[in-house]
Amino acid sequence: MVDHLANTEINSQRIAAVENCFGASGQPLALPGRVLLGEGILTKECRKKPKPRIFFLFNDILVYGSIIINKRKYNSQHIIPLEDVTLETLPDTLQMKNRWMIKTSKKSFVVSAASLTERKEWISHLEECIKHLLTKTGRQPCREHAAPWIPDKATDICMRCTHTKFSTLTRRHHCRKCGFVVCADCSRHRFLMPRLSPKPLRVCNLCYRQLLADEKKEAEAERRQAEPIRSAIQGYEPSSGDDSDKSDDDKAEHWPADTEFYTSEVSWSSFHS
Repeated sequence: MVDHLANTEINSQRIAAVENCFGASGQPLALPGRVLLGEGILTKECRKKPKPRIFFLFNDILVYGSIIINKRKYNSQHIIPLEDVTLETLPDTLQMKNRWMIKTSKKSFVVSAASLTERKEWISHLEECIKHLLTKTGRQPCREHAAPWIPDKATDICMRCTHTKFSTLTRRHHCRKCGFVVCADCSRHRFLMPRLSPKPLRVCNLCYRQLLADEKKEAEAERRQAEPIRSAIQGYEPSSGDDSDKSDDDKAEHWPADTEFYTSEVSWSSFHS
C-alpha cells in the first residue's frame, strides 16, 4: 500500500495540505517515497495539564503539533523519526484512559486516544511502520530513551527531599534525567547529556551524582583500554634500519665494499633466502 501511494497525486496533495496548515512555522514534509498514512487528534499529557494535539503518521516519521483551528491551522510542529520510537501501553488513570507512551532517545511522553479501538489502531499502524523501517535500514531498535516528565499536578512536594512544598513562590522544576518534579535546592546542578541536548541540562542531585559516577567509570575504562597501547609505545626501540644522525659514510664500514645490491644479476627473491 505504501509503495502504491508513494508517487501518487493524492498523496502529494495530502502532504501539501499538512504543510499549509503548519505554514511558515513548520518544516517541509514532502520527500520522495514519503507517504501520509493517517492522522488524528490525541490527548498529550503535558507538564501543566493534558492537551489535545494533532498527530500525522507518515511511513518514516511521526509529526504532531498544537491545534489553532482544526483542519486549518497548526503550530509548534514536532517531527519524530519512527526508527527512534518505542511504544509502551499504559494502564488507565482516573483522569485519562486508553493511554500509551511514545518513547524516543530525545523525548518521551504519554498520549491517550478517545477509545480503546482507536488506541489499538494507532499502536498497530505505528508498530508496522517501525518494523518495516528498521528492516529496510538494518538498524536495531532504540534501547535508550529519555525519561517522561511527571506532570506538575502529580505532586505538591519535591519528589527528592519530600519536604519542600510547591507554591506560587516555590517553583517546580524537572530533572531531565529521571523526569521527577523537584525543588530548586534539589536540582542545582546541570550536566551535559549530548543525546538530549548540546547544552548542559538541569538534573536533580541524585542523578547528578549518578552521572558523575558513570562518567568516571567510562573514563577509567577508556584509560585501562589505552594502557596496553601506551606500554607498547613506551617500550618501543628503533631498529637499526631507522634513520639516525650518522652520515652514510659512517655506515659504509659495516658493509663489504664489493657488495652490489641493485645489479641486474641479483633477483629480489635472493634477498629473502
